[in-house]
Amino acid sequence: MATYLYDVTRRLIGFDTVSANSDLVAIDYLATQLESLRFKVAQQRIEVGGVPQCNLVAWAGPARADGLIISGHIDTVPFEGQPGWTRSALKLDDAGDRLYGRGTSDMKGFIAACLDAAARIDLSRLRRPLVFVFTADEEVGCLGAAQVGPALKSILGETPVPRLAWIGEPTSWQVSHAHKSIVLFDVIVRGRGGHSGAPASGVNAIAVMGKVIEAIGQIQEQRRSSAHPEQAKIFPDAPHDVLNFGTISGGMAVNMIAEQCVLKLSYRTMPEIDPTELYREVQRRIESVPLHDYASRNHDAEIELTPPVVTPPLNSPRGTPLEAALLEATGNHESGGVLFGTDGGFFARAEINSLICGPGDLEQAHQPNEYIRRESLEKTTPIILKVIDRLCS
Repeated sequence: MATYLYDVTRRLIGFDTVSANSDLVAIDYLATQLESLRFKVAQQRIEVGGVPQCNLVAWAGPARADGLIISGHIDTVPFEGQPGWTRSALKLDDAGDRLYGRGTSDMKGFIAACLDAAARIDLSRLRRPLVFVFTADEEVGCLGAAQVGPALKSILGETPVPRLAWIGEPTSWQVSHAHKSIVLFDVIVRGRGGHSGAPASGVNAIAVMGKVIEAIGQIQEQRRSSAHPEQAKIFPDAPHDVLNFGTISGGMAVNMIAEQCVLKLSYRTMPEIDPTELYREVQRRIESVPLHDYASRNHDAEIELTPPVVTPPLNSPRGTPLEAALLEATGNHESGGVLFGTDGGFFARAEINSLICGPGDLEQAHQPNEYIRRESLEKTTPIILKVIDRLCS
């Protein structure tokens, strides 16, 4: 059956499911495979930015409570124009102990192992429902999970929605029960243009944005110095809220006063904190920023913050049967936190408690020449089967 695992992995890597593209062909393939394995299948069609997308739900077993969801996202981050690629991103490249291709670690390898496990299960032995949920557009804000989570009750019909979900993100098989929120927004400074030889006639938006960056940087410094000691075990690398200046653009020419400057900003807050609280703090700090530039006080700029796009945090309860099953199957002894966001935050809003654990290494995710180690991929199916057996059989 290992042949099937590699066949599915190869097919999935071959689908260009970068988030900006439609995932319909890949989802149709997965649906056909699961239907042939006697799973009930439903496709939830959605539209994101005018692009048709689809979430897939497949389930088997009796209509009883306390089943299990196993989940992964089918979309990937872009690869076109990413420096460092020396292999075909859309072709599974077998290179000894490494398997290269976009999505091998994050996270098509795990989805392929889910299908491999589904092919090995004796469905007649299931005593509780097993549900696979494969989502769209996770990489751009978990947009698929935001829609499929609240719809699961109607999709599954008589089958109760399981309250435990396993999301197979690349964690090198470490078990995680928590992650921070992710909040994205833009800061836009609109100045007043003119000739650079007469700077007092305008307001340089880049100059004012420099003051904005300084004000926001002070927030980061303060948050870093007020870490949460109780979270140090879960988030040892950053037991505090973190901010990041993502990209900045402004101005048209070196001899023109920049009329506009746009900063794309993100931050991540601790699970127990309202994710929008820091957004409001940024607003308050920016309100005190002087709106003139350094050349003159004759004119003021305008500053706008776009509405925040929020991926909610995750902080699942400890000691669940799923946690025990994953710790036993992986040989780990404790659960921690991950530094990235997942669909689990939106699942939590649907009263589903998620744990994050999967093959592949985080340092490979989003990288050129992304790969998964052969050993890690091949041990995935047995681990999935062990967990299913403990929770559903």
